[in-house]
Amino acid sequence: MCIIIGKGRDCYKNTKHMAKKLAVVFGIVFVLVGVLGFFSNPIVGTDGYFVTDTIHNVVHLLIGIVLLIGAGAGEGASALWLKIFGVVYLVLFVDGLIEGDMLLGFVKQNTHDTYFHLVLGIVLLIAGFTARKSSMMMDSNPSMTM
Repeated sequence: MCIIIGKGRDCYKNTKHMAKKLAVVFGIVFVLVGVLGFFSNPIVGTDGYFVTDTIHNVVHLLIGIVLLIGAGAGEGASALWLKIFGVVYLVLFVDGLIEGDMLLGFVKQNTHDTYFHLVLGIVLLIAGFTARKSSMMMDSNPSMTM
């Protein structure tokens, strides 16, 4: 809990630009996962714990790049893309429950992917909404700015 003394700047300084920071972190992770999927390993790939194919790997790379570009575009764009991909991953979760081993009918996946899409969708939505809210709190209170 943060006790506000004086202007209380210390209470909010770590939340400024949080959506940008989260977009960068998720962007880097998506790019790394996309690249990793092209190499034989036990985590992601055709024989990995999370089954991916070439299309799946390219999608991970593209999502990572979009998140990194969004982070470069600013706080609002970062929050928006986190929310968009959160919704997309929740839709992919539902599709995975219906389709099984083929995501959207043409991308290879397994049950681990399906439930990870649920977790990822929730986390991305939370990141997009809470990061934007904390930034808006900073922007709306001039006494909290640095």
